[in-house]
Amino acid sequence: MAYTVGEVARLAGITKRTLHHYDGIGLLRPSGRSAAGYRLYDHRDLERLQEVLFFRELGFSLDEIEEALTDPGDDRGEALRRQRGLLMRRIEHLQLMIAAIDKALKADKEGTTMADNDMFEVFGDFDPKRYESEVEARWSGPALDESKRRTSRYKKDEWRRAIAEMDDLSKAFAQLKLRGVPADSDEAMEAAERHRLHIDTWFYPCSREMHAGLGEMYVQDERFTAYWNGFAEDLAPYVRDAIVANAQR
Repeated sequence: MAYTVGEVARLAGITKRTLHHYDGIGLLRPSGRSAAGYRLYDHRDLERLQEVLFFRELGFSLDEIEEALTDPGDDRGEALRRQRGLLMRRIEHLQLMIAAIDKALKADKEGTTMADNDMFEVFGDFDPKRYESEVEARWSGPALDESKRRTSRYKKDEWRRAIAEMDDLSKAFAQLKLRGVPADSDEAMEAAERHRLHIDTWFYPCSREMHAGLGEMYVQDERFTAYWNGFAEDLAPYVRDAIVANAQR
């Protein structure tokens, strides 16, 4: 059975423009054309689209998806097995996030102020105290002292806003990477600047030099990396590169 662009768009829950773009870059070319020249997709085209959408959901860029799907050593079964493995790791990460959020909700219900360790559990297994000595050594202590001073006064509503802002920033980075926007583009650097200002507003004065140091930490420590990569595949180095580009401009 042959499907038109409109029919495939409705079936897959994407736009006609997306299908036109995939055709234009060679990621998904329709197998046929109607007598009037309109695109027609067959079942194998739909299978390829399914694989594309799986990879897209996992945070791969379009270039990475094309590379994965054109590997001569891969067949559909291998691609699906690889995608399943990536999804299982994502599920494990999300389960850890849910457990941490449940603890935060319990504190919220009881009306208690979150402890230092608890308030960061929404980011996974992150323990802020682990980095105190590194922060003090790198920036002589004032940043850490200021962060302690500010956060000691935060109540649940302030933590809720801070966490929501961070979540929005993380999703914004993920969308940029998903769209294939270069990490050193103006758009990505603006996202990095918003991230820096978030830290500057909620925790401590964060210079661009300090921010670049944090970016390196995001790829050097597996717990930071796990947090960022939970939003998109290999997002941690993308965020680091955007932060460094922003610091250098």
